[in-house]
Amino acid sequence: MHISLSRAHFPVTTLGPGRRVGIWLQGCSIRCPGCISSDTWATKAPQTTVRELLERVHPWLQECDGVTISGGEPFEQPDALEQLLRGVRALTATSVLVYSGKSFAQLTQEPSVREGLIDCLISEPFDQSAPQTKYLMGSDNQRMNLLTPLGREVFGPLIRVSGDADRRLDVMFDEDGAVWLAGIPSRGDMARLQLLLEGEGTYLRTTEARA
Repeated sequence: MHISLSRAHFPVTTLGPGRRVGIWLQGCSIRCPGCISSDTWATKAPQTTVRELLERVHPWLQECDGVTISGGEPFEQPDALEQLLRGVRALTATSVLVYSGKSFAQLTQEPSVREGLIDCLISEPFDQSAPQTKYLMGSDNQRMNLLTPLGREVFGPLIRVSGDADRRLDVMFDEDGAVWLAGIPSRGDMARLQLLLEGEGTYLRTTEARA
């Protein structure tokens, strides 16, 4: 089965506990204003298959502390997402976190949700007008849904207010020279980084959506 992939990276330390495999799927029709990942919105022809993606991340799954899937909107490729999650489950017993901009009510009938393939599901669309105080969430209207015993064990203690130590981003380098930041930036962080770099003579182009 084909899957539209934005990127995959290991380790990611800012989207869940420990050193995680990060997988970003491509394509999102929700398009929340202020989204930090607007580069993943466009629908693109799949360039890989679920099998190829699993082969790519297989070595990472042998040493990771968990898997985080984001996007884009993962549930806009529900069949590919389900197959990917089943493959991940066959290769690792670590926790699986999935981000979705859809409401939990919309997702309750998805096999990925009903059948325990996801331990923790962070749902609801990003709202840039809402406060941002919750750990692992971009806006306080979002929900952390703990769907399995492992999810409650691993993520239950993380239902808390963000602290200063949580204000971290992972830096990723692509072979083509592109630099990516992974994590949940605080409001205005990217603009401050942009100004700081421009003061040093470096231009930064962000993928943050403008309202």
